[in-house]
Amino acid sequence: MNPSARSKPFIAIACGGTGGHLFPGLAVAQQLQECGCDVALLISPKEVDQQAVKSVLGMEIFTLPAVGLQNRNYFSFAKSFWNSFRAAQIFFKQRRPAAVLAMGGFTSAPPIFAAKFCGAKTFLHESNTIPGRANRLLARFVDTAFIGFPETAARLRAKKTLVTGTPVRPQFSEVSIENAESSRRALGLDPNLPVILVVGGSQGARGLNELILSALPLFKNRDWQFLHLTGANDFEKVKSACAANGIKAVVKPFLAEMDLALGAATACISRSGASSLAEMAAMRLPSLLVPLPTAADNHQFFNALAFDKTGAAKMLEQKSSPEKVAALLAEIVGDETVRQKIQVALAQWHAPEAVAQIAENILSAIGEKFSVTQKNGKQTEVKSELNLKVVA
Repeated sequence: MNPSARSKPFIAIACGGTGGHLFPGLAVAQQLQECGCDVALLISPKEVDQQAVKSVLGMEIFTLPAVGLQNRNYFSFAKSFWNSFRAAQIFFKQRRPAAVLAMGGFTSAPPIFAAKFCGAKTFLHESNTIPGRANRLLARFVDTAFIGFPETAARLRAKKTLVTGTPVRPQFSEVSIENAESSRRALGLDPNLPVILVVGGSQGARGLNELILSALPLFKNRDWQFLHLTGANDFEKVKSACAANGIKAVVKPFLAEMDLALGAATACISRSGASSLAEMAAMRLPSLLVPLPTAADNHQFFNALAFDKTGAAKMLEQKSSPEKVAALLAEIVGDETVRQKIQVALAQWHAPEAVAQIAENILSAIGEKFSVTQKNGKQTEVKSELNLKVVA
């Protein structure tokens, strides 16, 4: 039967809260959509979610009244959890999903429990080496857990665990010199000068911004330029500091087109959320990783450590001296041999089949097999036998 003539399976993906949850979820959603599925994204009311989905086409967007646990306000969190669970239940009664995929974070648990009540297949994805609290809770209830790092399996009590890597959107890929110059022009940068990208995550990072500001005087005589994504709170402060130090810089509070930013960069100074690391690996971008010290269970430290140990990045503590920042950055930007070694090491962390593996496994679980439209316009079936590494 022609796939277009049959009822399309409906799949919901809970992926809100941070860019690190949303963008990998969106990558899987796009693949499932290409496979002939109807897809809904379940997100939070946070601005990062609402802004990120504005360009999404052909998918339902459903905002859950979910809020994370803040200042140990357990009553507010429990109320939010219940309201989100009821909202998901009502949404799923209107249209029963064949499967629900949770990408982690505080928006994940209510839809999974609602999915269990309506008989849908359930899945989760954990990008980090140290699983988040929501995924640790959910792992025992879902049919399959997909993970980004092999060592994560021992920390999840799941029935079935598959090592897939972290999904990355298709626009993140290795960059040629010509594409780098084009990306720089699009962002208002000089196409011929090295670019240092500074990004603290989807909402900026005060500590990371302060670290870079402390080192700015050491960059005065460098023939570099900066693309600094500050978050809303530090935008004016960073912009003024760059101007005062005579630093060539494009400063923005937020940039949706992160593929342009990474494509323009010679090197990156970044937090070490798993989604960001996956995108940098896909684009072979050398980086200084500055783990967020307050990240839950210190998971960013362990993410960065895994990359550092394999030579895929250099890890730097937030309390490091300005001199150390400048020295490491100069080594990465100025030494082509160092940069090439890092790029070779980054290749092992890129999982180009992660999206297809996750989509194929979900489709297999619900007894479906649809065609994927490739960029060249040709039709090809989703592979029924992908190289899925099963961890008992």
